Amino acid sequence: MTKKERYQKTIDWFKSNRPVAETELVYASPYELLVAVILSAQCTDKRVNIITPPFFKRFPTVSELAQANEHEIYNYIKSCSYPNNKTKHLAGMAKMLLNNFNGVVPDNIKDLQKLPGVGRKTANVITSVLYEQPNIAVDTHVFRVANRIGLTTNATTPLATEKQLTKNIPENLRAISHHWLILHGRYICTARSPKCSECGLKNWCKHYLSKVE
Repeated sequence: MTKKERYQKTIDWFKSNRPVAETELVYASPYELLVAVILSAQCTDKRVNIITPPFFKRFPTVSELAQANEHEIYNYIKSCSYPNNKTKHLAGMAKMLLNNFNGVVPDNIKDLQKLPGVGRKTANVITSVLYEQPNIAVDTHVFRVANRIGLTTNATTPLATEKQLTKNIPENLRAISHHWLILHGRYICTARSPKCSECGLKNWCKHYLSKVE
């Protein structure tokens, strides 16, 4: 099977079986999504969704977050991973967003990456989810699933994975493809014990086929 055929089969399966795929982070504004995505680094969406309701009740706007002290921020997010770093990121992000961008979440990757706590993955999520740009964010799930299926070849970094996926996935499907791969990795193609028996992609998945040969 050629790589082009593998991509087409994968896309067709997702289009038929997962016509709706979107972030599981709960948010009500661009500011809230930005905070949630920063918190989600190496942390589950489920945990983030527990943290954010009281957080946003206390800090409903970027202005109020920018005025907060780090000790108070920390107390609201201490149950997530790396709370010390994320506290500093959130405090710095709020101040820069307010002072440099008039409190408006940027709509481009270059400006987003100027914000503390925002790397390329987070910037891709924001531009894709909020602004419907054809960007693919590569987290651990996307990295793993793309490699296992055989959508990527010798992609040893998230950026290399992003470039290969972007090259081979039609522009109008890139945003949803990010969610397809994340959700598949979260619930089916899990890191330690992938549920291959439940996977609709197994007939052309390189990982599965290598096990049954």
